[in-house]
Amino acid sequence: MVSEKDFIPAKYTNSIEKGAVKWSAPSNIALVKYWGKKENQIPANPSISFTLNHCKTITSLAFSKKETTGNFSFDLLFEGKPKEDFKPKIQKFLERIEPYLPFLKEYHFEIDTQNTFPHSSGIASSASGMSALAMNLMSLEKQLHPEMTDDYFFQKASFLARLGSGSACRSVKGSVVVWGNSEITGSSDLFGVEFPNKIHDNFKNYQDTILLVDKGEKQVSSTVGHDLMHDHPYAERRFEQAHENLSKIKTVLESGNLDEFIKIVESEALTLHAMMMTSMPYFILMKPNTLEIINKIWKFRTETQIPVCFTLDAGANVHVLYPENVSDKVLDFIKNELVGYCQNSQYICDEIGFGATKL
Repeated sequence: MVSEKDFIPAKYTNSIEKGAVKWSAPSNIALVKYWGKKENQIPANPSISFTLNHCKTITSLAFSKKETTGNFSFDLLFEGKPKEDFKPKIQKFLERIEPYLPFLKEYHFEIDTQNTFPHSSGIASSASGMSALAMNLMSLEKQLHPEMTDDYFFQKASFLARLGSGSACRSVKGSVVVWGNSEITGSSDLFGVEFPNKIHDNFKNYQDTILLVDKGEKQVSSTVGHDLMHDHPYAERRFEQAHENLSKIKTVLESGNLDEFIKIVESEALTLHAMMMTSMPYFILMKPNTLEIINKIWKFRTETQIPVCFTLDAGANVHVLYPENVSDKVLDFIKNELVGYCQNSQYICDEIGFGATKL
């Protein structure tokens, strides 16, 4: 069993004065949701996600050795411009990961980051952003310790990304990632692991069209929402349900049973929002147009028998999931019947991807 101590490095065998690296890391969408966490970004229940392909963060990291090592030192650019309001989150991330990357205060960093999707589009960028930054920092550590294995590199990158944003640990690899101790071989609370079993061809190149219902700032942050699970009247039963659904979806991903996939995925999405509506204080992140889209999807699926379904993250936007072989029909349906419910008619076409990439 891997523990946190396994990610504390021994003495480095190499030294480096300066350099630069660049990685892209994708967003991901959970099929079985995690909601609620313990100390140190440990999930209250396991989750499983599709790694996306086009919705990603591209981050470059330039580093140079400092003369003094007292504090963290970094400049942050977002899409080429200084972004001061992002800096506290990066500062907190560096503080959390310093025990595992003891060289951090020895360098000045220039972090330049951009998203391939519109910022504040309502698509979670913390997962892709923290994952991309973790990949860059691990590239620096690998230069300091060239003997590091690839397995350790990616496992530790996922471990570090988790300390920045829980779901970021699911953005390091692809195409299906499990996070949280469960019946799935190799799974861990500390990092995400690739789904170890053969995935049915039905799920190859699975499509995700993201309908941007509301691009505004969420009225409740995910951190606050997770914290509300501590005294939630239905928390324990929800955590049991997540384990049960993970077991079911494991079988579904192997068998290709799309009807069962749809039931689990849609139930999980609605359960996530039910937890928000029944916490204290309670809140609703869905918008009227979210519900309109869901009802339209149900009607279309009943009338056509096309296996299209929805999922939601902790927001109003709708992820429309469907197999590649029905893409033309589903996209026609989206353009003709659903786009009108999107803010400024905006939507993003994505598909299953394969994780972070060095550029």
